[in-house]
Amino acid sequence: MAGSDGVTDPAVQALISAVNSGDRAAFFDALAPGATMSDDGTDRDLADWADREIFSSGGHMDVVSATDGGRSLIANYRNETWGDMRTRWAFTTADGKISRFETGQA
Repeated sequence: MAGSDGVTDPAVQALISAVNSGDRAAFFDALAPGATMSDDGTDRDLADWADREIFSSGGHMDVVSATDGGRSLIANYRNETWGDMRTRWAFTTADGKISRFETGQA
């Protein structure tokens, strides 16, 4: 199933919506306490990364394809720092929250 229609996991839906609306509080609400992330294979400080790559740079995610309820997806991602790029995202969820995500260029 192509596009955001394939994103059925509520936590992933909430995170994408938060990114696209620039809602920092909703973004962190979609995450489990102590959530972790990596970018291009390197673990990053999640709060610092989110502020830099999403909220201070107008980040926006357009889902191209999604599998496993959206826990694995390809998205066209853009922000004011890097412009447009095709990215891959993998989410680990537990108890309705995202405990880890990994992203990078696809």
